[in-house]
Amino acid sequence: MDKSESLNVLLVSGSSGQKSTTRVVLSCLDERLESLGCKVDFWDLAQNPLPLFDIDTTYSSEAYAEVSRRANEADVLVLGTPDYHGTMSSNLKNFLDHLWKELAGKLIGSVVGSYEKGLTVTDHIRTVSRQCYAWSLPYGVSFQEKSDVCFESGIKSEDLNSRIDMMASDLFRYGQILSDLRNEGLHGDMPSFMAHYRKK
Repeated sequence: MDKSESLNVLLVSGSSGQKSTTRVVLSCLDERLESLGCKVDFWDLAQNPLPLFDIDTTYSSEAYAEVSRRANEADVLVLGTPDYHGTMSSNLKNFLDHLWKELAGKLIGSVVGSYEKGLTVTDHIRTVSRQCYAWSLPYGVSFQEKSDVCFESGIKSEDLNSRIDMMASDLFRYGQILSDLRNEGLHGDMPSFMAHYRKK
């Protein structure tokens, strides 16, 4: 990536609640990323939901055109969700069902609200990322409502604050490296899995 260009990050909040602590944590991450010089796009699926993915109609819809454009513009995506029965919310899964090649070669991070560390949720996000040929951070940020974060007062835990700082820094640094490699793979002639996505 040219040093004069900003790293584009798409944050996606998969919570359906109006008083969402997932949104609070992602908003905090947004601030940290912007302070590092990133250009951040925030998609709140509670405020801007997508129609249910339909293989027969979705690809010709205005909703797909928007989600594809915003995902294509991102160098990095961070997926935030509550832990629902050990996996991601239906809102977030539906968001991901709309995408495939838009994620290839990009860095994916996970933020999970969970009383059980959100490990299976992060694993499921990593599985989708891998199937779309995306890279994922080797860890996720998890938090507990009330003890770590409050909708009204924000982040309460210093440990969570530290984890958010770490994620912002890693997304920024590794996101730049992977963005450079992705562009080389797309536009060069070297052997690369990104060759599959080169325009003919």
